[in-house]
Amino acid sequence: MIADTPEKIEIVRLCALKSALKLEILGMKRRGRSAYAIIKEQFNLKGNKEKVLNQFNEILEKKKHGI
Repeated sequence: MIADTPEKIEIVRLCALKSALKLEILGMKRRGRSAYAIIKEQFNLKGNKEKVLNQFNEILEKKKHGI
């Protein structure tokens, strides 16, 4: 997939956030704001990291099918 439209670029960004959250769940740290905090704020999600990841996966799949 070539990310040549704003919608596709957004999907790629969200996939990167999802991957970063998976790594955070495994114990990896990152500088600055965590992917968990970014996802919770942007999508107004509640819960622990695993629950947020599950909710975020559903949102991401809906966005992917919309393209």
